[in-house]
Amino acid sequence: MFKNIFFFLFVITFFFSCSEFERKTEKELAQEKFGDIPLVEYKPSPNPDKNAYFGDLHVHTENSFDAYTFGTTSSPADAYEFAKGKAIKHPTGYAIQLSRPLDFYAVTDHGVFMGIVKEAADTSSEVSKYELAEPLHNLNENVSGSIISILRRANTFRPFARSLATGIEEGVIDMKLLQEVSNGVWQGTIQAADQAYVPGEFTTFAAYEYTSSVEIYDNYLHRNVIFQDTKNLPKKLFTRADSLNPEELWSWMNGLRQNGVESLAIPHNSNLSGGAAFPLTYYNGDPIDEVYATNRANNEPLVEVTQAKGTSETHPLLSINDEWAAFEIPVEKEAKLLKNAKGSFVRNAYLRGLALSEQGLTNPYKFGLSAASDTHVAAGSYNEENFFSKIGILDGTPELRGSVPYNWLLAKTAKIFRPEAFAEINGKDYLAFSDRLIGFSASGLTGVWAEKNTREDIYDAFRKKETFATSGPRIKVRFFAGYEFGEAKLSDLDLVKNAYKNNLSMGSTINIEKGKKPKFLVWATADSLGAPLQRIQIIKGWLENGKHKEKVFDVACSNGLMVNSSNFRCPDNGAKVNIETCDITENSGSSELKNFWEDPDFLEDQEAFYYVRVLENPVCRWSTWDSIRSGFKPRSDIPATIQERAWTSPIWFEPTKS
Repeated sequence: MFKNIFFFLFVITFFFSCSEFERKTEKELAQEKFGDIPLVEYKPSPNPDKNAYFGDLHVHTENSFDAYTFGTTSSPADAYEFAKGKAIKHPTGYAIQLSRPLDFYAVTDHGVFMGIVKEAADTSSEVSKYELAEPLHNLNENVSGSIISILRRANTFRPFARSLATGIEEGVIDMKLLQEVSNGVWQGTIQAADQAYVPGEFTTFAAYEYTSSVEIYDNYLHRNVIFQDTKNLPKKLFTRADSLNPEELWSWMNGLRQNGVESLAIPHNSNLSGGAAFPLTYYNGDPIDEVYATNRANNEPLVEVTQAKGTSETHPLLSINDEWAAFEIPVEKEAKLLKNAKGSFVRNAYLRGLALSEQGLTNPYKFGLSAASDTHVAAGSYNEENFFSKIGILDGTPELRGSVPYNWLLAKTAKIFRPEAFAEINGKDYLAFSDRLIGFSASGLTGVWAEKNTREDIYDAFRKKETFATSGPRIKVRFFAGYEFGEAKLSDLDLVKNAYKNNLSMGSTINIEKGKKPKFLVWATADSLGAPLQRIQIIKGWLENGKHKEKVFDVACSNGLMVNSSNFRCPDNGAKVNIETCDITENSGSSELKNFWEDPDFLEDQEAFYYVRVLENPVCRWSTWDSIRSGFKPRSDIPATIQERAWTSPIWFEPTKS
């Protein structure tokens, strides 16, 4: 038995040491891709018709327990440098850099255990002197992507956390010491945000993540708390150590607001919540009432619709007539895990909100949309072609994230002793633990419409819900609705100015005017570094005899094509992807799409919501890029291509109340 174990460890160690050449090639490739990119800098001037600004509101650094555990040593200051366009180091060793700076960024390290794992690893600290900290000593002095290192790290934090909790409960661990460490790290995070803030050019927010969950797909109720500014912020954060109930987080935020400290919370990964993200009951199971509804509406004006751990717009089980519903959703795998699609996806939440409104309550689910990366390496990975994933050394190479198979001989040998460590796909062996990592997305970014790039203007856009989300590309999309477009033409130079003056934009609520039919204006511009646009859609949701109803309308088509009036779909524009090279069809798609639209089914007495979805032409998914660069065919169990997209916050229509 001991001979078998020894031989297995020898094979795995030998295998990973032999893979250094492959990882070196990966590093060289990444440095090629990221290290010397000429930055494209564009800083728009203040604009009364508003500019589109792009940013990421979900970023982890070395101060998050899981990020540090998997090799991240980049600080909040490093994170902001990355967002400004500078290169920083990935835990695996290669340089990572954006092709162009972002406009805003927020470091959102976990509030619970903030800075504690890093402190435990520092042998000069007081925390490191506890016996339970010994396995963490000098953890990131030498960061290695070997399987031995990964397994060691994966098995390090949970025992540490359990021992820490037990020690605190038994009075063996000084809770005051731990709190002082976290408080100090939080103050450092605030300072880093202030030091990186350049009003008019680059905006930062003091922020953190509140984590409330048992397991994935079981009450996964995480949200990021974004503060409007950095004045008089609390010294101690509200974390899961205080309560797992998000309603108590809102109460804490309400208390801060009474003292002049404004903030909002953004729920994320509702797709993993098991139906708990958008409930019809309180946390304790009591039915939602007006107190809950107004409390949630006041504190959570936005929701994160897409990020690395998947997209939460909708699900094929909920939107059976939406051909684009299964976007970055591992449908087959989730079928075994997804306890309840209802209450887990944003479109369903919008419909639930209408039902609650029909009952006379404030609609608690009138969310605007945002998107983020949830990176754990201080740097968001938004590009399919240059994806470096999110969990440091755990998924920093194609082999580890499951897009490239392992050496067949070494894998076959290792499988003799640990067959469960590998999964055979298309006759090739992939690491079994990459089964979830292969489903990660190169996503996403929040877009806002604001006059200036300042904390005041961008936060105001959050509150107004004048926001849109993208799966990574910097697609710009405007959305207006109202009754006063008159004789406006798409070619009018003052089209946007008059739309703002006489109508309302995304995130707004419009009272239905009897005897009138509203008009909608949609306008999308492609990312200059992305694929052309294929179509613009408007998704409508309403209630009919108490039942949820939804419909997808194509409203603008590329290449001068016209929407088919019988099925409300654009004809095929002929866009294809060469899976062997990732080349896309030339002369297909548009750089800009815009149109006026009227709802053919509009009813004056019907409350409804409308939001825009913009689709690009198909491109290679990141896993396909990884595969072909390494000389392999893409896995057959993962989509080879992807249609990047953008979503706007909805516009709600309500009957005029008598």
